[in-house]
Amino acid sequence: MILAVSQTTINLAYLAAGVCLIVGIKRLSSPSTARSGNVVAAVGMVIAVVFTLLSPEIDSYWLIVAGVAVGTVVGVASARMVKMTAMPQMVALFNGVGGGAAALIAAAEFHRLSPGSGHVLPEHMGAMLFSALIGSISFSGSMVAFGKLQELLPGRPLVFAGQQVVNGALFAALLGVGVLAGATEAGVWMVVLLAGALLFGVLLVLPIGGADMPVVISLLNAFTGLAAASTGFVLENTALIIGGTLVGASGTLLTILMGRAMNRSLANVLFGAFGAPAAVGAAATADGEAKSYREISAEDAAVMLAYADRVVVVPGYGLAVAQAQHGVRELADFLERRGVDVKYAIHPVAGRMPGHMNVLLAEANVPYPQLYDMEDVNPEFPRTDVALVIGANDVTNPAAREDPESPLYGMPILNVDASANVVVLKRSMSPGFAGIDNDLFYRPNTAMLFGDAKDSVDRLVAAVKAA
Repeated sequence: MILAVSQTTINLAYLAAGVCLIVGIKRLSSPSTARSGNVVAAVGMVIAVVFTLLSPEIDSYWLIVAGVAVGTVVGVASARMVKMTAMPQMVALFNGVGGGAAALIAAAEFHRLSPGSGHVLPEHMGAMLFSALIGSISFSGSMVAFGKLQELLPGRPLVFAGQQVVNGALFAALLGVGVLAGATEAGVWMVVLLAGALLFGVLLVLPIGGADMPVVISLLNAFTGLAAASTGFVLENTALIIGGTLVGASGTLLTILMGRAMNRSLANVLFGAFGAPAAVGAAATADGEAKSYREISAEDAAVMLAYADRVVVVPGYGLAVAQAQHGVRELADFLERRGVDVKYAIHPVAGRMPGHMNVLLAEANVPYPQLYDMEDVNPEFPRTDVALVIGANDVTNPAAREDPESPLYGMPILNVDASANVVVLKRSMSPGFAGIDNDLFYRPNTAMLFGDAKDSVDRLVAAVKAA
């Protein structure tokens, strides 16, 4: 042991760490305080880790030091090497690792506490089994989410006949296996529980389309938090209980908020196979004729922007993929010098994770007061001269308002079609990540500017300079 510290002192340190985590999460709610919030939360985590290492129960440090060294190298390398566009899949990956760690600790404790002896406390047994189940589901589900976001797996829902019945039967069987593991304290049932939970996590996320990834990531994050809190009960570690509960609660609230933003229930997200009919052909009118769209050049679009009074920029995943946020900021600067009022419209589920667009625009030093939430900016569109849509598909589709047959129907959207003019920057006329054609593209006030978003924005900047 490095230093003798009483358990009371350690618990007080855990309390301070918990306060830091709460304050940090609170400050993360606003981009203007997010950086300091991240620092405060990190300080809290350092306090928790340091005082855990001072626990009298630890009698060997070499494995811990090795783990910290490996984790530090991986963490620093990931933070510096991963592009901002890949942040959602990194979040999914790290979240899954957390769930997997909780499940492994539960399995190790199950083995350590003399299986079959009958001496395991019921509350410890319940916490171990819950952590093993939920942590394994979070791990494998997050790996599938990572694969979809990284395009290692198809982004569309992957379904088969009777999938929901199979999933329901498997989950019921897992509950039965959990009961057997608790009653017999036999290690074989714990192995079966872990393997079955891993399979269930895969089957749970496979039928979920890419458009629902923000909700899924939030839900799996809540699962990881709950698994960590349960592990804290097993280890009687207050820091794990506090941290896990915070993650579980915040992940659950964020899942609810994301569902509301899409006007869809969690059950519909998990079992609705949203976007399954992804094979979309050429858009057609009611009488079977192909819809027409209007293409525009960068020079013509630049004239519209340069001589507008109000412009609203609508960022989406296309902006993130092309890394066009810096060019957009430069374009906005030139427009503002010409007296144009520029705003940014942020939909709650734009991108691949909550807050994705906010982070990208903050990276480009876009002033936070120019970012408007959907509820605040929608009344502005009827007074907007040009809405510049950059890679935002599903969150601007008028079918969500007008077509009861559309899978998007009822989802709150950015009402960009109410603007006098809409310019859409897009590579092609292909549907978005949800696999649903966007009616906005065929509106008479919409013009399409095709090409890579960064190249298109750079052309707009050059043309605005020359206007």
